[in-house]
Amino acid sequence: MAYEPRLKKEYKDRVVAALREEFGYDNVMQVPKLKKIVLSRGVGAAVADKKLIEHAVDELTMIAGQKAVATVSKKDVSTFKLRKGMPIGAKVTLRGERMYEFLDRLVTSALPRVRDFQGIRATGFDGRGNYNLGVTEQIIFPEINIDRINRINGMDITFVTSAETDQEAKSLLSELGLPFKKN
Repeated sequence: MAYEPRLKKEYKDRVVAALREEFGYDNVMQVPKLKKIVLSRGVGAAVADKKLIEHAVDELTMIAGQKAVATVSKKDVSTFKLRKGMPIGAKVTLRGERMYEFLDRLVTSALPRVRDFQGIRATGFDGRGNYNLGVTEQIIFPEINIDRINRINGMDITFVTSAETDQEAKSLLSELGLPFKKN
C-alpha cells in the first residue's frame, strides 16, 4: 500500500463526515477541500543585495520540502530603484501529499513554537473561502537552523480551499487542526 499523509487520511475519515453533518451536504463531492498551500516571501532588500533572494529561496525550499522559485517585479518603480524583471521575492506552491505534510508540520510543530501563542486570527479570510496567515519569523520551523540564517524574515501562507463561504472554509481548516483564537 502506498504512503498516505496522516492529515489526508483524517480528512477522508473524519473531516468529510463532520462537515457533511454541520452544513447538510447531500453529496460527498460538495464537501470543501484544501486545494493548495502557497508560501511566499517578499525580499525588498534584494534590490541592493542579490544574495538575499538565494537565501530566501533556500529557506522556503527547506521549509516546504519542494523547490521554491524567485518571483520578479512586474513594473519599474524608480523610488525603490526597482526595474521590471528584477527578483524581489520567493514562493512555493504545495499540492497533494506535500501540502498535507506541510500543514501537519505547521500545526503540530511550528505554530506551538511561536512566542506567546494564543491561536491564529480568524480575520484572514478573503470572502471566497481562502485564508491568509502571516508568520513573523521563519525560525519557528524546525527545518531552519538558527545559526545558519543571516536575518529573521517573515512569510505569508495562503490556504486555497474549494469552499464557497468563509464559514465553510473556517470549519474545514478548524477540522484540519488550525488553532483559531476563541472570540
